[in-house]
Amino acid sequence: MSERVAAIDCGTNSIRLLVADRDGDRLTDLVRTMEIVRLGEGVDRTGMLAPQAIERTRKALTGYAQRIRALGAGRVRMVATSASRDAGNAAEFRDMVLDVLGAPPEVITGDEEAALSFAGAVGGLPADLAAPYLVVDIGGGSTEFVVGAGSAEAAVSVDIGCVRMTERYLHSDPPAEAEIAAAREHVTEVVDGALAAVSAHRARTLIGLAGTVTTIAGIALGLPEYDSTRIHHSRMDRAQVARIGTELLAQTRAQRRAIPVMHPGRADVIGAGALILGTVLERAGFDGLVASEHDILDGIALSV
Repeated sequence: MSERVAAIDCGTNSIRLLVADRDGDRLTDLVRTMEIVRLGEGVDRTGMLAPQAIERTRKALTGYAQRIRALGAGRVRMVATSASRDAGNAAEFRDMVLDVLGAPPEVITGDEEAALSFAGAVGGLPADLAAPYLVVDIGGGSTEFVVGAGSAEAAVSVDIGCVRMTERYLHSDPPAEAEIAAAREHVTEVVDGALAAVSAHRARTLIGLAGTVTTIAGIALGLPEYDSTRIHHSRMDRAQVARIGTELLAQTRAQRRAIPVMHPGRADVIGAGALILGTVLERAGFDGLVASEHDILDGIALSV
């Protein structure tokens, strides 16, 4: 018997909603949507959630709560990740969510985030993709690395993400060569540590998650608009990712916003995300990767 559930993933850059009918480990989507709220704006520098960021998130969450009630979801789980882990005023954010949603957010650890991402990503993979898998989830504030076959066997969460690296290093428009070099040096050091921590050399397939990966996949496919059905389980080789990353870092924010598959709220940070993705491919030694539209959001829905 199926059960209607709702899952909310509130990260550093975006807040996403999935309402689905769950039957065992199968999900049938009713609503899957995303808004860029940039909850983590300035957190790396100030250690606090900005009032305007909390307000943007409140507005998005109010709309989500209305849709959840209209669709009659019996159970709801909201997970908050990197930004709300790092913030000194997380209690203010928690109180806002409790008021709007009627339930508090779960501020999960990086390891919990990684396990949920893995569970969502590996469900329904094409049969020709060999295990073990390395699942890499590039978020706004953090990136998760998980290795496993049927379940997560080793996981680590590290503080590199597209928002955090942009705010820390990529200040010019477009970024200066020295800024890119400094970001690349830091990202490479962190990625090397993460790959070693999860023994990534064991993995045979790389699966990439989240908006950076799926947007780059849409660019690689030459899509005239964002199409999740075309992007899901599409494949890119290392040379494609490197070329697109170089192009994105050389473009202005206005030029990136003009890309057909680009969400306007992602245009200013996707250069850093592409740098992280390219570094993972290079340092892990994979020839390419598979992009997945199923990620932590699906893992949350399955865990409700």
